[in-house]
Amino acid sequence: MLKSILTLTATAALLAACGNNDQADTDQTEGPVVSASEAPRNAAIDTDPNTGAEGQTPGANSFTEDQARGAIEEAGYTEVGALTQNAEGFWQGTAMQSGAPVQVSVDYRGEVTTQ
Repeated sequence: MLKSILTLTATAALLAACGNNDQADTDQTEGPVVSASEAPRNAAIDTDPNTGAEGQTPGANSFTEDQARGAIEEAGYTEVGALTQNAEGFWQGTAMQSGAPVQVSVDYRGEVTTQ
């Protein structure tokens, strides 16, 4: 009996502590509150649709030399020579295009261009 009285008293105290639940003077926004920022918060994600519109985009390149070679060959070049990665993250080297040697490079997005 004492346990029942203590439980009832604790429940009444908790309900009283919650106070008035009248929401007349509070914001009636439904759903989760989401804040939107003016600019992206993760600088590593390139959200600019014009990036690379004028050519290759510098950036940290996660391709291996073999993957860069594969991208060059897939773009139609043959006899791809040794590739080196420069400070801007481009894989660069020589390859053949229509029987003539050309300088090629691959950016972090896999875009292949001649120089």
